[in-house]
Amino acid sequence: MYRPLPPSLFTLLPLARRMRRNPTRSERILWEALRGERIGVHFRRQHPLGRAIVDFYAATRRLVVEIDGGSHTGREEADARRDAELVSLFGVRILRVSARDVERDVAAVVARIREAAG
Repeated sequence: MYRPLPPSLFTLLPLARRMRRNPTRSERILWEALRGERIGVHFRRQHPLGRAIVDFYAATRRLVVEIDGGSHTGREEADARRDAELVSLFGVRILRVSARDVERDVAAVVARIREAAG
C-alpha cells in the first residue's frame, strides 16, 4: 500500500509564507488585532506545527487559534482529527473561531482569545 510521506518543513515553510502574503479577509482582520503583542501575548501567523500550518500560534501559551471559514464546511471530522493530533503531539490548546464572528465582532473574538491565553 502506498503511503505518501508527511509534508516536511521544507515544503511547509514556502506554503506558510504564501499564506501569510495572501491572508483571507478574516485572517487579516484578526492579525491586525493580535500583531505586536497587542493583547499581551506574542502570536505568529500561518505557523508550521508538525504536519500542519496553523492560523495563529502563541508559543508561550501553547495556544492555537484557528479561523473556520467556508473552506471548513463539511470538514468538521477532519478538523477534529487534526486538532487531536496537534494536542497529542505538541500539548497545545486549540480555539476555533468562525470567520463570520471575526468579521462581525472582532473585539468579542479577541476577548475570547485573551481569556484562553490567560
